[in-house]
Amino acid sequence: MPRKIRQLIQDLEKAGFVNRGGKGSHRNFLHDKGSALTLSGRLGDDSKPYQEKLVGQKIEEVK
Repeated sequence: MPRKIRQLIQDLEKAGFVNRGGKGSHRNFLHDKGSALTLSGRLGDDSKPYQEKLVGQKIEEVK
């Protein structure tokens, strides 16, 4: 079962990413180390496999 967008956002915030806002259902996250990503979807939506993979990669980048 895919994770929800809200769970991906929690993981990003726990890793030190800051939500810089966005337009519509898009959110831009930025980390102090310069890593950035845009995550789309409403909080209750199921995440896509590529979104889960990207979030995991970005979290590993900043460790």
